Amino acid sequence: MASRPTKRRKLTPPQSDDEALPRKSGAKVQKSFLVNAANWDLEQDYETRARKGKKKEKESTRLPLKLPGGRVQKYTAPAHELPTLESDEDWLEGGEDEPEDDESDGREVVEKPEIPEHQQILEAKEELAKIALMLNESPEENQGAFKALAKIGLSKILTIKCLTLATQLAVYKDVIPGYRIRPAAEDGPQEKLSKDVRTLRSFEQSLVSSYQAYIKDLARYAKAGRSQAGGGKGQNIASIAITCACTLLTTVPHFNFRSDLIKILVGRLSRRHVDDDFNKCLQALQTLFFDDEEGRPTMEAVSLLSKMMKAKEYDVDESVVNLFLHLRLLSEFSGKASKDSVELGPDGRKRKGKKEFRTKRERKQIKEQKALQKDMAQADALVSHEERDRMQSETLKLVFATYFRILKLRAPHLMGAVLEGLTKYAHLINQNFFGDLLEALKDLIRHSDTSEEEEEKDDENEEETPTRNTSREALLCTTTAFALLAGQDAHNARADLHLDLSFFTTHLYQTLLPLSLNPDLELGARSLHLPDPDQPSSSHRPASSKGSNKVNLQTTTVLLIRCLTAILLPPWNMRSVPPLRLAAFAKQLASASLHVPEKSAQAVLALLADVAATHGRKVAALWNTEERKGDGTFNPLSESVEGSNPFAATVWEGEILRRHYCPKVREGVRIVETSMGLADR
Repeated sequence: MASRPTKRRKLTPPQSDDEALPRKSGAKVQKSFLVNAANWDLEQDYETRARKGKKKEKESTRLPLKLPGGRVQKYTAPAHELPTLESDEDWLEGGEDEPEDDESDGREVVEKPEIPEHQQILEAKEELAKIALMLNESPEENQGAFKALAKIGLSKILTIKCLTLATQLAVYKDVIPGYRIRPAAEDGPQEKLSKDVRTLRSFEQSLVSSYQAYIKDLARYAKAGRSQAGGGKGQNIASIAITCACTLLTTVPHFNFRSDLIKILVGRLSRRHVDDDFNKCLQALQTLFFDDEEGRPTMEAVSLLSKMMKAKEYDVDESVVNLFLHLRLLSEFSGKASKDSVELGPDGRKRKGKKEFRTKRERKQIKEQKALQKDMAQADALVSHEERDRMQSETLKLVFATYFRILKLRAPHLMGAVLEGLTKYAHLINQNFFGDLLEALKDLIRHSDTSEEEEEKDDENEEETPTRNTSREALLCTTTAFALLAGQDAHNARADLHLDLSFFTTHLYQTLLPLSLNPDLELGARSLHLPDPDQPSSSHRPASSKGSNKVNLQTTTVLLIRCLTAILLPPWNMRSVPPLRLAAFAKQLASASLHVPEKSAQAVLALLADVAATHGRKVAALWNTEERKGDGTFNPLSESVEGSNPFAATVWEGEILRRHYCPKVREGVRIVETSMGLADR
C-alpha cells in the first residue's frame, strides 16, 4: 500500500484583506516609533525646559456647604487625597518634585532640639577638663587633643570662648618644653631616626602648629577688643586674651612666636587710654626686661616699641617711654653708645696672647672639643657674653635714637620721661653723641622761652594749645646737661671736647626770681590741682600709673635745688667754681627765699649753708655791711652772671628772714650766718 501523505494542520485561519491592512499599518507605526525613539534626547529636553515651582492646589469644583446656622462654608479636599500623575509628560515636567518638597518640609519641621546655653557651658567645661587632663598625663600620645581644644573654642557662646582660652593657657604652660623647637625643614630628610625620636618630633611639630594657631586667636581677640572701644563682650574677651599673652610672655619667653606675643602687648600700649590691661602689659614687659639674661627678647621688645612710637608720632603715654628705665643694660653694659654707633669697653675686647705651639693631633682634639661645647651650649640655651653685649649695644642704640627723636619733636608730655632717662643713661653715652645732646637741650630751652612769650601774647588761645610747663622743662634740661657731664668723665677732657655749659648757668640765674613767684613751686608734674573756676573746661591729667612708677614725680623746688647743686657744688671739681658765680647766686637765692613757701625756703637756706661751709671765704663779704669788695651797683636782672656785680651788694634779706613765722626758717638763717662768721674768722 502506498503510504499516506502527512496531514498538515492549519494553525491560523486565513486572513482577509480587511484584517491585513491594520496589522501592516501597526507594524509600520511601531517601526517608525523605534527609529524615532533612538534620536530622542529626553535629558536635554528636560534640562532646557523651564523649571516649575510648587504646583498650585487643584481648585475644588464641589459646591459649598450650608451649615445649620446659615453660614456657607467652602468645601476643602481631605489631606489623604493626593494629586495623581495623568501622563508621562507630567513626570518629565516635574510632577514628581512634589514628594521631594514634602520630604524637605518634613525635615524642616523635625528640627534638632536646641540645648540651653547653661547646659552647653557645663558640657564644654567637662570636655575641656577631660582634654586638659589627657594632655597633662601623656601629651605625646594625645597630639590631636590640641586641635580638639581649639575646636571647642569655635563656639558662638562667649563664655565657652573665654574658658577655652584659659584652658589652653594652662595646658601650654605645662606642656611647653624648656627649649625652642626648630622647624622641621632644618632636619634633612636623609636622617635616620629611631621610633622614639620620630614620635617626639611629631609631637613637637603638632605642639608648634597648635601653639601658633592659639597665638593668632589671642591676637585676633585683642585686636577686636581695640576696635570695640565702647566696651561690652568684645572688651571682656580682649582683656582675657591680653592676660593670656602677658602670662605666656613672662613664663615661656624662650619658646617660639615670642615676637607675636610682644606685638599683642605693644599694640595695646599704642593707645593712650590707661586701664588694667594697659598696666598688665607694662608689668609684663618690665618682668621680661628684668629676667632676660640673653638680650635678644629685650632687643625685640625695644625695637617693636620704638617702631610703634614712631608710627604713632610719639602720641603715647609717658609710662611707655619709662619702660626703657627698666633695662638690665643700665647696670650690666660696660661700653658707650650713641644713636648710630657703639664703643665697647676694655672688657669687651679680647687681648691676643702669645700663640702656644700645638701638634696636629692636639689642634684636632681642641677643634672637636670646641664643636662639642658649642652644641652643648645650644642644647642648654646658654648665651655667651659676646652675644649678650652685642644685643645690649643694639638695644642701647634704639633707646638713644628714640630719645633723640622725641627731643627734636619737643613732645611736651614726654619731656620729663626723656630727660630723666638721659640722666640715667648718662654714663653710657659716648663723647660724639654728647655734643649733639647738649645742642638739642639748648634748642629745647630756647623753644620753651619763645613759646612762653607767645602764650603771654595770645591769652585767648590758651584752651586750644596743649598745656606745657616751660619752666619745669628748662630745669629738667639743665639738670640733664650737668648729669651728662658728671656721668661722662668729660671734665677730665674739657679742653678736648670744648664743652661750655655757661648757657645753662646763665639761663638758671635769669629764671631764679620768676621761679620764686611761681605758686606751683612745691607741686609736681602729676600733682592734682583744683579746677580753675574761670576756665571750667581746663582739666589736669592725673597720674597714669601708680605705685612703682616714680619717674618725673619731683617737684619744681627739688629740680631747682638739683640744678643749683650741680652748678655751685659740682662733685667732680668743687673748688673750681669762680667767686663771682658763687656771690651772684648767693645774693639771688637770698632774695628768692623771701617769696617762696616755707619748705622751699628751708631747702634754699640749707643749700646756702652748704655753700658757706665749702666756699665761705669767697662769699663772706656779702654778709659784711662795713666793707664792700666791689664798686658800682648790683644788677639782679643782668643778662650774664658776671655782669651783675654781686660784690657791690649785701645780703640784707637775712634781717627779714630772722623774723619769719616758721621756726625752721629762722633756724636755717642762723646756721647760714654762723657758717659765714666762722669762715670770716
